[in-house]
Amino acid sequence: MSTRSDRELVGLAQAGDASAFGELVRRHQKRLYRVAAHLLRDASGAEDVTQETFVRAFRAIQRFDGRSEPFTWMYRICVNLSLNAIRARKSARATPAEDPRVEAFLVEKRPTLADPAAQAADRALAVALCEGIDALSETLRTTLVLVTIDGLGHAEAGQILGCPEGTVAWRVHEARRKLRAFLAARGYDLATGGDA
Repeated sequence: MSTRSDRELVGLAQAGDASAFGELVRRHQKRLYRVAAHLLRDASGAEDVTQETFVRAFRAIQRFDGRSEPFTWMYRICVNLSLNAIRARKSARATPAEDPRVEAFLVEKRPTLADPAAQAADRALAVALCEGIDALSETLRTTLVLVTIDGLGHAEAGQILGCPEGTVAWRVHEARRKLRAFLAARGYDLATGGDA
């Protein structure tokens, strides 16, 4: 694994070192895929967006001026491509049975759970959580995904979204409030961690 910083790798890529750009891809591919999957709600679409993100970043590497961190620049490309893909869809669709987010929530919660009843309850909560996230506006959903699911700080998310930190904080608060209300209306009591 390379100990070079992202900025050093970008400099090498700008000088024609394709392996340096390959290292950037390996370093950020999973995180970019995760963001795209949460925004698009579609595994194959997320793969396409992730690949297109790196294609566009590679083509534009000479224009990267260093005003932001390289991963922030790539995240912005990924978020914009994801939002464009969402806008291109003419009709909304329900959460698919094979939604990659449901499995991700379940793995993070209890990777080795053996109780079938608890597994079914956790799956139902994960599906409801995905539906609640989908019900948010595009702006709130994108901000929530970047901050709470992908773990970016408010400053980083603000750079990616082109808004101040305070706006990011308000959006996260509002998204969480709406998500709690959505889940409560479906019988989930998040204060106790289960059904109401």
